[in-house]
Amino acid sequence: MAAKNNTLPPPSSSKNDDPSTSAITPSQEDAYLSRASHLTRQELLHRRSQRLKELTKCYKDHYWGFMEHLKIQYREYYWKYGVSPFKQDNEVAAVEGGDDNNRRCASVGCKLKAMALTSFCHLHILSDSKQRLYKACTYVIKSAQAGPITCGKPILRSTTPSLCTVHFQKAQKHVTRALRKAGLNVTSSSKLAPKFHVIVAEYVRQIQSKRRAARKDNKHKVAIKEETAD
Repeated sequence: MAAKNNTLPPPSSSKNDDPSTSAITPSQEDAYLSRASHLTRQELLHRRSQRLKELTKCYKDHYWGFMEHLKIQYREYYWKYGVSPFKQDNEVAAVEGGDDNNRRCASVGCKLKAMALTSFCHLHILSDSKQRLYKACTYVIKSAQAGPITCGKPILRSTTPSLCTVHFQKAQKHVTRALRKAGLNVTSSSKLAPKFHVIVAEYVRQIQSKRRAARKDNKHKVAIKEETAD
């Protein structure tokens, strides 16, 4: 008796997930007013208000339609590269045959699994010259003679500022300290909403204080040279 196949079928995409099917249908009142040569101020504002509400509803329908489409695409991607039972059943054959889904990272000494559609893992994805999704964290760890040494951890290219999670939290702490020096009592760095002019004013104050300190140091050096010359 043949064994039953308990594997689940791959997720199927819906045919009604296209967000472009939503459209604005004018009401009977709007169709009547559209043929009028003159409108009162109240009628004009009412018509614009109705149009704005319809446009907002259309944008919402498009947004949630795109979200559903993204969920379906992610489900198919995860099924293909993540939890497909056929990959588990044929794991040995796939490794021997050099399947792309089971390759190791091409970086020397790395034993992690390579990401989909590339030869490198997430840690070494920046070694792939063809990838366009990731960039390096720009947080300066230390300064050297050859130049500043940055973190270099891969992060998404759309991340702003260009910092990884750990160094973004450190940057938040630095901002909190700067705001406290400016006279603002900030209790939580995760709920910061400072005004831009406050941050600029604090940076200007720090730059001016550094310049004053440099001037005092220069005056002190000049006074010492004059005394030695006498």
